[in-house]
Amino acid sequence: MSARILDGNALARELRAGFKQRAEELAARGARPGLAVILVGDDPASRIYVRHKVNACAQAGFHSEQHVYPADVDASTVLARLARLNAAPEIHGILVQLPLPRHFDADAVLAAISPEKDVDGFRAENVGALTQGRPRFIPCTPCGVMKLLAAAGVPIEGREAVVVGRSNIVGKPMALLLMHAGATVTICHSRTRDLPAHCRRADILVAAVGKARMITGEMIKPGAAVIDVGINRLADGKLCGDVDFASASEVAAYITPVPGGVGPMTIAMLLANTLASAERAAVA
Repeated sequence: MSARILDGNALARELRAGFKQRAEELAARGARPGLAVILVGDDPASRIYVRHKVNACAQAGFHSEQHVYPADVDASTVLARLARLNAAPEIHGILVQLPLPRHFDADAVLAAISPEKDVDGFRAENVGALTQGRPRFIPCTPCGVMKLLAAAGVPIEGREAVVVGRSNIVGKPMALLLMHAGATVTICHSRTRDLPAHCRRADILVAAVGKARMITGEMIKPGAAVIDVGINRLADGKLCGDVDFASASEVAAYITPVPGGVGPMTIAMLLANTLASAERAAVA
């Protein structure tokens, strides 16, 4: 068996073309979608992620702003900026690039974002709405995964799904979305006993732990859909996921590559959330 590659780049391009058209229609009514990104510190990976997000906004016809601060900035300065962005009518989405420096209370910073502009979906209010199946914003990476599965026609209802990783950003919301779609979901983590056995039961396996190539072909059920959310830089500078692509692709029916799988979809869903926020504001 050789797995079908789920091409996030191709699907993201298709979706972003539709977002651009909708953004142009909004702009014609005087309501151009706007995203503000806050970056604290000089983490190279964070700078790359922010650049990709800002570039995606420009290509889709969105207004975007970057607010960059040194790592030792006082938290009150960032909170004051958030307050101004919350009140700015031209801004429909606010994103704080994580991780923040250690002296920040990340929960307090995220809580300072207006729930109507929390396009990452990380505020407690929006997390609760997602839990109840009434989301205002769906966290971007899990939402992108669901779009990839849907586009490939991967059945979810009644299937066994295993999510490896329990983070608030990916693991937990991913499990909720799969559960809402009718899957029976198991969440695995660092204290899970016999991880390979759990993985081999999965019709849909989502790896989101940040450990290079920890999921091997021996841990995958033949015919499964394997979604690799991880992105790890190896000693030679190359990128790889949490899944050993070579061995896994010989067993799975569907698999996402790294890079070019989930990553582009995460950015596409950020645009989708920002656009939805702008459309809601336009009719308010």
